[in-house]
Amino acid sequence: MSALSNPATSNSLTSSLATLGSSGSASSTKQVHDLKDLDLNQFLKLMISELQNQDPLNPLDNTQFVQQIGELRSIAASDQLSSTLQAVQTQQSLTTASSLIGKQVTALTADNQNISGTVSSVSVEVDPNDNTKRTYKVKIGDQAIDLANVREVE
Repeated sequence: MSALSNPATSNSLTSSLATLGSSGSASSTKQVHDLKDLDLNQFLKLMISELQNQDPLNPLDNTQFVQQIGELRSIAASDQLSSTLQAVQTQQSLTTASSLIGKQVTALTADNQNISGTVSSVSVEVDPNDNTKRTYKVKIGDQAIDLANVREVE
């Protein structure tokens, strides 16, 4: 941000950043230590705070404001790209796991023992704390094995 070159704005950003880092956001408990660590909601809060607390005798000029809007759009585009890539990765993992149904595989169990057999089904386990984290498992016999632990497909 070019606003960082202005000492008054830089101090305002630093204090706002410290406030975000200590209080966090209602939707996120991630600590913010630098501008690059901001998510979209934190950036919006920071920008709104910046606009509300600006000096009326020395307001933010149009160039800085347009540049901050551009940064906001860039962050939003990056966030959308990350979401899209996550969706593609999820679909690819599910396709890979599904393609193993009926195939003879060798894999490692959770206790690092080799297991061989025919994949009978695929399951997806969703982390209860973060629904974006998924684990894909293939069923060999009566055991559910992580897709990442499949070592050989015959």
